[in-house]
Parts: sequence; structure tokens; C-alpha cells
Amino acid sequence: MTKYVINGGNPLHGEIEISGAKNAAVAIIPAALMVDGVCRIENLPEISDVKTLLSILKEMGAKIRVVDKRTLDIDCTRVGTTHATFDMMRRIRASYYLIGSLLGRFGRADVAMPGGCNFGGVRPIDQHIKGFTAMGANVSVRNGIVTAVTGDTLRGVTIYLDVVSVGATINLMLGAALAQGRTVIENAAREPHIVDLANFLNSMGADIRGAGTNEIRVRGVKRMSGGFYSIIPDQIEAGTYMMAVAGAGGRVVIKDVIPKHLESISVKLREMGVTVVELEDSVIVQRDAPLLKTHVKTMPYPGFPTDMQPQISTVLCLAEGTSTITEGVWDNRFKYVDELVKMGAQIRVNGRSAIIEGVPYLSGAPIKASDLRAGAALVIAGLSARGRTVIDGVNYIERGYEKMISKLSDVGADIKGLSEREDQRYNRKMG
Repeated sequence: MTKYVINGGNPLHGEIEISGAKNAAVAIIPAALMVDGVCRIENLPEISDVKTLLSILKEMGAKIRVVDKRTLDIDCTRVGTTHATFDMMRRIRASYYLIGSLLGRFGRADVAMPGGCNFGGVRPIDQHIKGFTAMGANVSVRNGIVTAVTGDTLRGVTIYLDVVSVGATINLMLGAALAQGRTVIENAAREPHIVDLANFLNSMGADIRGAGTNEIRVRGVKRMSGGFYSIIPDQIEAGTYMMAVAGAGGRVVIKDVIPKHLESISVKLREMGVTVVELEDSVIVQRDAPLLKTHVKTMPYPGFPTDMQPQISTVLCLAEGTSTITEGVWDNRFKYVDELVKMGAQIRVNGRSAIIEGVPYLSGAPIKASDLRAGAALVIAGLSARGRTVIDGVNYIERGYEKMISKLSDVGADIKGLSEREDQRYNRKMG
């Protein structure tokens, strides 16, 4: 699809099933490189980032067999290269997880600098490099390629991360799984997908403890063998649809979730006057009253997720009074604000903070997504607005959301995607 067309104003009613977690999948797929045998991975989301990573593994010599639409067998036994296609590596941020997995298995990695969303300049990998250097690797960056080499194998050490970094925590955990000796990662990130990766590696024979706390301890093993693993539900996808209900109104059951992972999101929605009921593996979200103002600061887990900041900002555009958003993780993550202003939002950005004055309604307009989560926020804006919204740049959205159009259509949204040819016909029709 090249564009989404949304006719807003429909309350949402029904059920939405949540897919496997994108952020877990893009770490677990590179981890399969380290396994000597077949990994059967279940609950993989059907998104472009997963497809790109699988294509990279295939080009490196992996055998991939489709069991069903969400289950694959991955066998990396015959992979013998540390290189992957440059263009494909630059498409996604998760390409840098190949550094840890390739270093752990081969003692060498040649990986392009991460691509994917660009909402705050180039994402630094200094904490990754610091950790691998401490573990005995010689790391250099030339012409956009990270080359990491160790004489024999990585060695276990204690690493203190200067900032809480999800990417560095995952990458160093990957490298440590087959390293010699014991590695301790201090000031580690605690996100649910980090725990999921540790559980995957342990199910394949690794020895990782402490995932989900700020200190992860990894005792390197000589080899990991194949096995079965099912990926956790996507916390951010669930949160996005919860925000969609808050913006558009209605009542939706969000199914196949882990409610504990959604606690920070649920708390903020309740502060905004939205009803959230937690069940064993689902949440019910209902909004049939005016939205209330609130204040949000994004923080590492278990704080409010930075990946939910654009979505809640969009909903707060419709809340009574003045709300504030403080971005505590990334610089310059407010690029989407100009698109909301086109729709009538009143937002002032000052550095890492935004002040939002609620308005009675948003109006449909032609807008463009600048990154994955900003794109999701613009979909919420279109669903909540009066009139027609046309969103360009939807390739970002499809990097991380499985079948968003059909999931929203099933609960009453008037949303459709346009292919390139349909987009050309649409433009001719509109003028």
C-alpha cells in the first residue's frame, strides 16, 4: 500500500486480536543464527521488518520453512558468512542485532549501520561498541559498515551501560550467550521483549538470568541446539489500539495480551476518563465521555513507553484543558506534530516537551507519516477526525503493524489502503 484513506467519526466496537511482538521478533530472528539446529518460532507477526530479516538470513544461507502463516522453521546450521546485503541491512534498525549473534557464533561481524525510522537523527550504537570492545572485540565503523572482530571468541566481563539502552542490552546479551565465561550487564533495560529474547535463548540451551531486572547475568555455553518458541503479544500494538478507542470512542476488547505489560498505558487512559478493564489475557477499553487532560513523561520500562508517545499525544489533542508530554528517551521525537497541526491540533514543542491545548475536534487532511509510531498516531488522528484523512508514507506503518486496515475495519472503522495504481486513480478523481 502507498496510502491509507480514512473517513473519520466512527466509534469502534468489537474485538481486536493482537499479533506477536515486533520488538521481540526482530531480536529473536537474528538469535536463530547462533543455534545449531532447527528453531521453530511461533506467533511471528506478518510485518515488513520480519520479512526483511528473514530475507537477510536466507541470503546468508539459512533454510526457512513456512509451517503456517505465523510459524516458521529456521535452520542456520549451514550459514558460513558474516556479511549480508548492504541495502537490506539499511532498511531496519534491528540489523545491528546481527553484530552480537555473528560475533557470538563466528567471532566476526560485518553489519550496516541501522536504518528504519528516523525521528531523532542517527541512533547511536556507542554502548554496543563499548560492550563488545570490553568483551575482546576490535570494532570499527567505516563507510556505514560496522566491522567487529575477535581473535577466537568473546570473553565474559562486567559491563555497565552508561544509559539504559534496549538495543545495547539485547546485542550484548546475544554476544554473551556463546562467550567464554560469565558476562554481567549492569544498568540493563527491562522491557518485556528483552525477557522474551532471554527466554528464547534459554529454551535453546543458553544460561541467562536476571532478564527483566537491571542486572542480567549470562554464563556462556559452547553451543545451543534447536527447539520450539512462541513470541509474546505486542505491547505497543495493543497500546495503539487502546489509544484508537480513546480517540474515536466506542468499546473494544483487545485480545491475546499480557495486561501487566500494558499497566503504564492503562493508568494514563484511566486518568483521561477512559474505562480500562483488565482480564486474564485481554483488556476492555471503553470511551463514551469527554477526554480529560493529563501529563505524560516517557521512560524506560516499566515507565510509559516512548513508542506510545505519538499515539497518546494525538488523543490528548481532543482532551479538555492543557496536557504536557515530556520525552525522556529520544531527542526530536515530535516530527509528527506538524501533521497534527494541519488537522487543527494546537501543540507547542519546546525541545523534549510538548504542550497540548485540547480542541473540540480534528479535521481530516492530507498528511504524511515520518516513522512507524508517528504513522500509527496519524491513523488514530484520522479515525478521530471529522472528514477524510489521506495518509502518505504508510510503508513505515507496515513495518510494525500486522493487517492494521482489516483489524480496524472489523471494529467499524472506515479505512482502506491504496496501491500505487489505485493511488494514481484516486488523485485523478480528486482533482
